[in-house]
Amino acid sequence: MFDHSTARHLIRYSGRGGFSPELIVRAEGSSVFTEDGRELLDFTSGQMSAILGHSHPEIVATVREQIGRLDHLYSGMLSRPVLDLARRLAGTLPVPSDRGPLDRSMLLTTGAEANEAALRMAKLVTGRFEVVSFARSWHGMTQGAANATYVAGRAGYGPAAPGNLALPVPDRFRPDIVDADGNLDWRRQLDLGFAMVDAQSVGSLAACLVEPILSSGGVVDLPPGYLAALRDKCRERGMLLILDEAQTGLCRTGDWYAFQRDGVVPDILTLSKTLGAGLPLAAVLTSAEIEERAHERGFLFFTTHVNDPLPAAVGNTVLDVLERDRLDVRARDLGERLRKGLLELADRHPVIGDVRGRGLLVGLELTDAGDTADVDRLGAAVTRRCAELGLHMNIVQLPGMGGTFRIAPPLTATDAEIDRGLEILDRALSGTATG
Repeated sequence: MFDHSTARHLIRYSGRGGFSPELIVRAEGSSVFTEDGRELLDFTSGQMSAILGHSHPEIVATVREQIGRLDHLYSGMLSRPVLDLARRLAGTLPVPSDRGPLDRSMLLTTGAEANEAALRMAKLVTGRFEVVSFARSWHGMTQGAANATYVAGRAGYGPAAPGNLALPVPDRFRPDIVDADGNLDWRRQLDLGFAMVDAQSVGSLAACLVEPILSSGGVVDLPPGYLAALRDKCRERGMLLILDEAQTGLCRTGDWYAFQRDGVVPDILTLSKTLGAGLPLAAVLTSAEIEERAHERGFLFFTTHVNDPLPAAVGNTVLDVLERDRLDVRARDLGERLRKGLLELADRHPVIGDVRGRGLLVGLELTDAGDTADVDRLGAAVTRRCAELGLHMNIVQLPGMGGTFRIAPPLTATDAEIDRGLEILDRALSGTATG
């Protein structure tokens, strides 16, 4: 443990939470290592980003080579790594039936920045300003992205921008509108949600910005068919559908993109986190039709690090590794191993209420007979015990959701590492949970 007084010069930025109790000095593969020599198996891939693990040798080699040649340019200049990455990203995407391929992109640094650019583009192209998002969404902390974020960070900052509207979350584990069998009736819920949107709209609906799997909102996977129905709702109203695949894109769910399961291609796609495998790289992708209309209307999103060559070179290496090692298939196989192990733990630990997700983005929700504060305390206790035993786990940092774990190991993890993580979680649950 390090003396937290040495962090007194830092601004605390995670709400009421604090910093981790140990100082990290290096990371390699699926593990991080503390100053006092402890190894922690990293089941969060850093900030849900390091899909190739930490210090992947090919990423290290790319950074060393590229930074000695060309790292940063004036934002109006172009470089070969940027052109190559834009072309290759277009090649990873399926072609929609009626609006053309998503073959135009811009490269940025964070998911919030990508969502900000996507929203500005949608508003400019449609000539409207209203944005619809899920009631437990997380899209970032910059202004437009934060206004479309409902899971946290709204209280105490003054009024949000007008025109941001929320949809109910289709949570199958905790359904709010049910059918005769007690299961989530998501079609009726979606109809009701848009009836409320229509009632509140001033006739200026521009875009719907959603995650295919709500990660910070509790790893809520949209039911099959939901995304297609949502797209139809958008089309009926002349809205653009923006999918935020910051955490789900680039093989984590077992497909290259989570939307592929539903056969629905968005009007605008945003990527981050996984694209840079832990380094600051994000992207906005859209069709030629939308890009040309935005350009005609003077689309402006000029940032210091737009289309920088160094992170673009890293992105090309990430695509190299994903393609060569078929990490979409690997994520599917490892995810099945992880899910099977978690379901076996659920048989032994009644406190586990649900296991959900896709590929290597898995949610595990604890339940308790008491109130939500009991679940929060239990989740915190299990997290602490896991860390003591050598496993870093991530819980949703919200009141009443602190018993929901977001489990996202690197796509390069080994079978043995998945099994070791499951064994540590088993021990942690045995030591902290009863019943």
